[in-house]
Amino acid sequence: MRYWLMKSDPDEFSIEDFAALPKQTIAWEGVRNYQSRNFMRNQMNTGDQAFFYHSCCKNPGIMGIATVSSPAYPDVSQFDSGSKYFDPKASVNNPRWFNVELTLTRRIRLISIRELRQYEALCRMRILQTGNRLSITPVDPAEWQFILNLL
Repeated sequence: MRYWLMKSDPDEFSIEDFAALPKQTIAWEGVRNYQSRNFMRNQMNTGDQAFFYHSCCKNPGIMGIATVSSPAYPDVSQFDSGSKYFDPKASVNNPRWFNVELTLTRRIRLISIRELRQYEALCRMRILQTGNRLSITPVDPAEWQFILNLL
């Protein structure tokens, strides 16, 4: 099993939106960064766990825990010319972008980025590294457990 941190701008998709979905499950579509795509396509497996993280907001931080509930498959938004995620270079026979499905496991108290920065045990966590802008990052098992112990 692997662990992940997956960012979402709460103005676009919040923990409240996630909790309100039927079956609390969503296709994690619209990722247009090759490294994040590769994490989903090549490394994520059904059953992996992820921290759901609010970014680009007043109090960024971890808001919930989710489970990867499907293997990667082509992101259909890349084929929709009306979508902001449309990619004219993608085709059904040669998709460029993939997504997985996530199911919300539980909401948690906000663990802010400010709080995360306080712990030496998390100093190598990718979300805390200067210049990190990836929407999906791996989380080390020891970091995962440390954060769970904060709850």
